Amino acid sequence: MPAHHTPLRARIGVSLMFFTNGALLCALLPRYPEIKEFYRLTDAAFGLLVVSIPAGAILATMVAPSVIRRFGAPWVAAVGALLMAVAASMATLSPVVAGFAVAMAVAGACDGLVDSAQNVQGVLVEQWQGRSVLNSMHALWSVGAALGGLLGAGAAAIQLPIATQMMINGIVFGALAVLGSVLAHVPAGTVSQPVPAVTEPGTVRPRARWLLAPIIGLAICGILVEDVSNNWVPLYLVRETGAGLALAGAGLSVVLAAQCIGRFAGDPMTNRWGRDRVAALGGVLIALGSVVAMTATHPAVGLLGFGISGFGTATLIPAAFAAAGRIPGLAEATGVAVISWTMRLGFLVASPTVGVLAQVWDLRAGLLVPVLAGLAAAALSLGQVRKSAAQTPARP
Repeated sequence: MPAHHTPLRARIGVSLMFFTNGALLCALLPRYPEIKEFYRLTDAAFGLLVVSIPAGAILATMVAPSVIRRFGAPWVAAVGALLMAVAASMATLSPVVAGFAVAMAVAGACDGLVDSAQNVQGVLVEQWQGRSVLNSMHALWSVGAALGGLLGAGAAAIQLPIATQMMINGIVFGALAVLGSVLAHVPAGTVSQPVPAVTEPGTVRPRARWLLAPIIGLAICGILVEDVSNNWVPLYLVRETGAGLALAGAGLSVVLAAQCIGRFAGDPMTNRWGRDRVAALGGVLIALGSVVAMTATHPAVGLLGFGISGFGTATLIPAAFAAAGRIPGLAEATGVAVISWTMRLGFLVASPTVGVLAQVWDLRAGLLVPVLAGLAAAALSLGQVRKSAAQTPARP
């Protein structure tokens, strides 16, 4: 093995892949209020528009395994990141909403491919290092997303054209993504066991389906909350609390920063109290934070509520992936693949539901979605705690 190929170098490379993946699209999210106004969309129409991203990702995730097997995860991640940057930039140049939707669907498809590829490569690096490093990589996605949100908010504050911002964003983070893919190379034969982490979400044994059901529910709860935060926090802060565009854009970064802190703290919390108890606490914090934001009349209170909710979401999806990997009789990669695919279905529900509620009542009513998702996550997790307690033999 060449001397320059080391586990540390590969870990840095995959970490860059996660970091840039978070920054590439999240830089656009703080500009959503301006985009909604430019296309003169109703709340319901806006909710349908943002579904174009997960719709593209769902389709791409179905073909990701064969693409990754053919070309390799680092190559797929690099090309996917560049195409994602181009598509997002092209979307902001469209004079009609249909063009924006199509371009963002392409960006979402690229994001689905990149997400699969970086997780496959992350598992390889984790096996090479012989210890868990994937959680910190996911935390770096949150760091990149928070940075992208701050850059978007800053661009809004200085009234930089959205297209110009996204072109600069794409050039910088696209180049870093390519660098990360080069560094992430794992020499052939380094990892003794092959990683079937790109299994298609196909057939799953009936018994495994029942075991996966509550885990899928937990993951979807986490996705519902994350999607509402990504797409509606800036607009909510502007409309319901009177925040300016720059402060509203920073609201997304507050959510992502809180999520990042929660993910870095997630491992020691899980080691001390157990994964299910931590997930239950997260569900309670999601509901509590969403209620605080729902009743806020000042931007600072709204930011506090969304920050609490963001911290609560931190461990839900990692907990779902970890639990899916321990399903008896089911290969770890298969469980992870099923969770990854079904989670994206949650994206198709969250924003349209919020949009309809906002259209019929107001945007505050739309926050019922994360409130209910948080309570459902807490209930599912507590159910798993009780199940584990019942299966634990009593001490003599």
